[in-house]
Amino acid sequence: MSWHALLGNPMNLTRQDVEKIAHLARLSITAQEMPVYVTSLSSIVNFVDELSRAQTGDVLPMAHPLDGQHQRLRADVVSESDHHEKYQANAPAVQAGLYVVPRVIE
Repeated sequence: MSWHALLGNPMNLTRQDVEKIAHLARLSITAQEMPVYVTSLSSIVNFVDELSRAQTGDVLPMAHPLDGQHQRLRADVVSESDHHEKYQANAPAVQAGLYVVPRVIE
C-alpha cells in the first residue's frame, strides 16, 4: 500500500490526516500547533510527490557525486594483534574465553 492510499489525497492534507499521523507517531499536537503542521506536512508531501515524478530511468548509479572522484580505501590488513588473553589474565573469573560475572537478576 502506498503513502497515497494511506493519506487519502496527499496534495491537501486535512486536519484529520495530521491527527492520524500524530496518533501513529505518538505525538501530542495542540490545537494551536495543528494549522502549522497541516501546512508543513502538506508542503513536504507535495515536494515528495514532485520528486517522484522526476525521470530517473536513464540515470546510472554512481559511487561518488563528483565526476572522476573515488572513495579512498585503506588496505585490508590486520593492524592490531589479539590481546584478549592478556586482558583476561587480570579478570577474577573467565570461562571459555568469556568474562564470568555475578548473577544480578534471579
